[in-house]
Amino acid sequence: MARKETAADAANAGRLKQIALTYKMTRKVDTKIGLVLAAVGLGTLAVFLVIGFLLGHPVYLGIFGLLVGLLGAAVVFGRRAERAAFGQMEGQPGAAAAVLDNVGRGWTTTPAVAMNRSQDVVHRAVGKAGIVLVAEGNPNRVKSLLAAEKKKMNRIVADVPVHDVIVGNGEGQVELKKLRTTMLKFPRVLTGPQVTATNDRLRALGDLMSNMPVPKGPMPKGMRMPKGGKSGR
Repeated sequence: MARKETAADAANAGRLKQIALTYKMTRKVDTKIGLVLAAVGLGTLAVFLVIGFLLGHPVYLGIFGLLVGLLGAAVVFGRRAERAAFGQMEGQPGAAAAVLDNVGRGWTTTPAVAMNRSQDVVHRAVGKAGIVLVAEGNPNRVKSLLAAEKKKMNRIVADVPVHDVIVGNGEGQVELKKLRTTMLKFPRVLTGPQVTATNDRLRALGDLMSNMPVPKGPMPKGMRMPKGGKSGR
């Protein structure tokens, strides 16, 4: 009688499928990934085999070398796959928001809290380091967006530190692949309840702005929308 597939079997199959998909995507950018992984794995195995023959234990050290070689290849694969993924994401709209979503537990990300007509955008992340405003786009244009959003944050949550980051490869900017590391380097100054309270205040502000009454039809001549208001759909 055939053994029924368990949840563990399904999870393993899904994991292998994910690894295969990641390898295919990485190979499109990094064409030498296969040769590099083979060199790491086989090279490590060869070194341990040589040591094994010299010590008179080629089988034991060969098995150990195989395991170390597989581990080394897995580490190299992970790093090159990550580099390839960032290479594909770099320059794409919303790339910074995707990285912020994967910073780790304890962070709440709100994408596109500010944007201009040129598609320059500012994302917001809240964690124990306070509020981090992350901008992507033209560095000259996003500075004004950042300044306006930072002023708003200081007005709403004056007791919470506000950091700002511009994603890019220029001077004073943070590369996309280093964004997560930069976020984690900010000093933690808030407690869990303070982070929750900050998120609640910012969420309440968002709900307030989204529920503001907007006149239907053409706006009267000379009338201006309040700052932060949304135009009717």
